[in-house]
Amino acid sequence: MSIKHIAIAGNIGAGKTTLCSLLGKHYGWQVHFEDTTTNPYLSDFYNDMQRWSFNLQIYFLNSRYQQILNIRQGSEIVIQDRTIYEDAFIFAPNLHDMGLMGQRDFDNYFDLFRTMSSQVKAPDLLIYLRADISTLVSHIQNRGREYEGNMSLDYLKRLNARYENWIQSYSDGKLLIIDTKNSDFQNNPEDFGRIINKVDAELYGLFK
Repeated sequence: MSIKHIAIAGNIGAGKTTLCSLLGKHYGWQVHFEDTTTNPYLSDFYNDMQRWSFNLQIYFLNSRYQQILNIRQGSEIVIQDRTIYEDAFIFAPNLHDMGLMGQRDFDNYFDLFRTMSSQVKAPDLLIYLRADISTLVSHIQNRGREYEGNMSLDYLKRLNARYENWIQSYSDGKLLIIDTKNSDFQNNPEDFGRIINKVDAELYGLFK
């Protein structure tokens, strides 16, 4: 199998960006981060979710679709911070269920996702970072992004439940689940080494 695309999925604060950076450095992969610094809707969304939910989700959908096209057309192996599936199966339906995205907007969004996803391949390996709420809250507080200050525990819990449901039914490609509860892969080389061994086994089999 020709490996082109590895992706990391996980809730807000699970450690996706950190693990993306570490794995990219270890393997020499290109890293495609989620667009949180130049995203023109993110700050507005956290201040008024109902007004900006559709705009934000469309922006993320387009951004990640472009990323996947570039990955498949390029010659480098790329590791991607968050996937196009998370927007469609977790964030958008969660906003819809919370009454923060209307039915018309949600139907429009999901039709567009179906069209886009039919044109692209799933990642060669999906790495899911499983994290409990206390871990997520700790990470979010430590990084201190101002726009995340309004986020509620209920919002994080709803997202976590959706992540677990999605992962249990994921069948589009190889899947590696990493539980972050007792793993400090950022600061502990042994913990990171265990992740490397699991990634090697998934991508290259037992013998690299």
